[in-house]
Amino acid sequence: MPDDPQAAPGSDGADDVEVKAEAVTTSRGNRGRGARGAGRDLTTGSVPKNLWHLAWPQVIEGILQVADQMVDLVWAGRLPGGFRSVASVGVAQTFSQFAVMGRQGFDQAMRAMISRAVGANNVPLANHVALQAFTLSTAYSVIMVFVGFFLTDVFLRLLGASDALQAETAMYMRIQFIGAASQAFRMMGGGALQAAGDVITPMKATLLSRVIHIILTPFLMFGWWGFPHLGLAGAALSNVIAQLIPCVIIYYALFKGTSRLKLSLQGFRLDFPVIWRIVKIGTPASIGGTERAVGQLVLMGLVSPFGDVALAGYAITRRVEMVANFASMGLGNASGIMVGQNLGANRPDRARQSIGWALVYVVTMKAVAGGIIALFAGAIVMIFTSDPEVVELTTFWLRIQMIAAVVQGLSLVFNQSFNTAGDTLAPMLVILAGMWLVEVPLAWSLIHYTGLGPVAIAYAAIAGFSARIIVYIPYFFAGRWTRVKVI
Repeated sequence: MPDDPQAAPGSDGADDVEVKAEAVTTSRGNRGRGARGAGRDLTTGSVPKNLWHLAWPQVIEGILQVADQMVDLVWAGRLPGGFRSVASVGVAQTFSQFAVMGRQGFDQAMRAMISRAVGANNVPLANHVALQAFTLSTAYSVIMVFVGFFLTDVFLRLLGASDALQAETAMYMRIQFIGAASQAFRMMGGGALQAAGDVITPMKATLLSRVIHIILTPFLMFGWWGFPHLGLAGAALSNVIAQLIPCVIIYYALFKGTSRLKLSLQGFRLDFPVIWRIVKIGTPASIGGTERAVGQLVLMGLVSPFGDVALAGYAITRRVEMVANFASMGLGNASGIMVGQNLGANRPDRARQSIGWALVYVVTMKAVAGGIIALFAGAIVMIFTSDPEVVELTTFWLRIQMIAAVVQGLSLVFNQSFNTAGDTLAPMLVILAGMWLVEVPLAWSLIHYTGLGPVAIAYAAIAGFSARIIVYIPYFFAGRWTRVKVI
């Protein structure tokens, strides 16, 4: 198997773009002009300090990114539908995440190419890649919004949701698909800034987004102060508004040059070799992300026969798990940026050290967070609903899920790091094998041949993520991911 599975046959893709040949006037000494966090040279100095410098804003941002889903669940439990409204939110968010995860592969490719270009001190190429990636991602988002909005009822029927649940979910889910597009604009702009080393600006934008959403949601859900009483649909609408406003901060930084990047539409043209390279690198990551979303839908289908109580428990455990997992993704993203820039600077030794330190950080953080969540699981569930059946089931389920979360954290660091190195094929294959050869078959078997019920999903997750780690560790030491060509 060749060392460069992403390289286009007979072409080196981005190497042919005119911007590659431009003289780069930015030096390592001044390339951090502007935003705080953009001036640090990640190719020199202490690896753990540089990694933590990148990681902590992304950890906070990752936790904030799931706050919208947590807020919706909390307020949904106060609606007349009670725990059924909670289940509706979980179902709709699982489907809308399918659209988000499918697009993120292109973001991964963009991050890989920008971080390599910045590491090689070629900022004009990084700017060019960002504009091409934005064009591709925008087209994808428009298609997914159209599909999701008009096929919501079909998706809910295929899941086997009850008539009451379908009626509660439909409008919320449609607006969530629109929200996925507004989220895409914020996340792809933030991803470009992060890949260039500016992790503070995206964090500020996400913080503003979450504050707007948290404040606006109950007003639109319950009709406070003369606002329209929209129920669950109000929560989705407030999310759309909250995602769009912070885009101003991100794109101001990108186009005004307050970060290392400085984009301009003057002379913009579609560069199909670069777009093709983004697609080629990003498609395996998109498949991997989409596969996880599809897997969640299948697992939710296994839970569905146990009724709306089980679906509510599934929704709560997934959202609490995501808080911890986004912290892991923040560390994985930070490690990926370090990997990309150091490979661009021909420092594979520092790239390896970055992943090693990220694994140390994530185990420590997951152990602490998982322990706290397991200890106060009952109180956490009561935040969402006081229904005794849901509380009893979900409390036990959540404690088991936290064991899986520790192993999942290690897997996410490897996955994000390899993807940002440009090696997206191997993580895709590992994810597919872990989900479809281990996790889903084991979940089905435990549900049908043991008395575990829906909690079997958590035990299967432990096995699935452990299998991925067993594959990732020798792959890390083999070092093939350090030799993949990106630009």
